[in-house]
Amino acid sequence: MSNDQQAGREADKRFNRGMMLRLVVIVAVMFGFGYALVPLYKKICEITGINVITTRELHGAVKNTQVDKSRTITVEFDSNARGPFAFRPVKNSMEVHPGELTTVMYEFRNTQDRTMAAQAIPSYAPRQAMAHFNKLECFCFNEYTLKPGESKQWPVVFVVDDKLPKDVRTITLSYTFFEVGGKVPAAPAEKVAAAKAGDKS
Repeated sequence: MSNDQQAGREADKRFNRGMMLRLVVIVAVMFGFGYALVPLYKKICEITGINVITTRELHGAVKNTQVDKSRTITVEFDSNARGPFAFRPVKNSMEVHPGELTTVMYEFRNTQDRTMAAQAIPSYAPRQAMAHFNKLECFCFNEYTLKPGESKQWPVVFVVDDKLPKDVRTITLSYTFFEVGGKVPAAPAEKVAAAKAGDKS
């Protein structure tokens, strides 16, 4: 082997070792960045308040909300299914204080043998309660796809504003769950009547 060939091989070896070292450093940096990304993301969200990762963190984020324990509001939960599915609240009513963070679960089940997309529309009685009923998390924010026979449970996390008029002691939160692609149903007649009665009181 000539001196030129040997020198070329040595140069190739040095180049390969240098390239390997650079690749190892890059992999180590990428691993470290990936490892630090989750806590970094959480910290950014905590500082800016632009996102809440879990319901448990959501409860923690608003735990300092001032609660008016001198008042008790009855919140009634109603459900209307406009399609081939079962839909109901786990609880029919709850007693809450203004400013208190509360969660109620709703159950869904697709009762037919085909996949369907559906979404819920909320309504309130009396109507003036709408401006004081703050939903922090709600299945009504999204459209959902349910497989044949599939069952789901989704939460509504809410706070009743302490600026709710003093004469309002009961709020009815009603959801109409309908299949997407069909005509949006009108609000049930009894709920419209209840809302009008509340407005007159």
